[in-house]
Amino acid sequence: MSLQIVQIKSTAGGNFSYLVFCPRTREGMVIDPSFAAADVLNRATGENLRILLVADTHGHRDHTAGNRRIIEASAALLAASPLDVPHADIPLLEGSVLRLGEETIRVLHTPGHSPGSLCFLLSSGDLFTGDTLFVTKVGRADLPGGNPADLYRSLQRLAALPEATRIHPGHDYGPLPTSTIAYEKEHNPYLRCADLEEFIRLRMA
Repeated sequence: MSLQIVQIKSTAGGNFSYLVFCPRTREGMVIDPSFAAADVLNRATGENLRILLVADTHGHRDHTAGNRRIIEASAALLAASPLDVPHADIPLLEGSVLRLGEETIRVLHTPGHSPGSLCFLLSSGDLFTGDTLFVTKVGRADLPGGNPADLYRSLQRLAALPEATRIHPGHDYGPLPTSTIAYEKEHNPYLRCADLEEFIRLRMA
């Protein structure tokens, strides 16, 4: 049975948080609690869920601000890259696998926006991209720890996923709240760059 996804938009920063859960076991995880911890907890209570995990796509505060509140309310474990969140309960690396109910979640290390940026890929083809890939946009690479060449390579890797892969971004920055790899390859100018040099000119302008 496929995992269910609830997208929750915070009132600050246009961040998206995600409540992902197994409809059979009622086990859930929260991706990037951001500033929406109260809304996430209310929705989890309404769905009769037991939150087991908080997973961060990266360590920037606008994505991690709700971690503590979720964890204190649920006793969930924190899963994140040690490059961004050194004291996570579950250090996540390329190829790590998280389990929720009867499903597995594959971890992709996609640096560039930050050294420890991660994407989470469900077996259903749903991909949580944090600040690596937005709808028709991509993350910044000029913040501390950012690297445009790494970001380009990470985006090329995501672009090689099946075109039906559904994108769930970390911010509401585009014309749609979600999209697909096919949509991004057609409409995202950063994914249409011919090479690294063109990407760096566009991203760092």
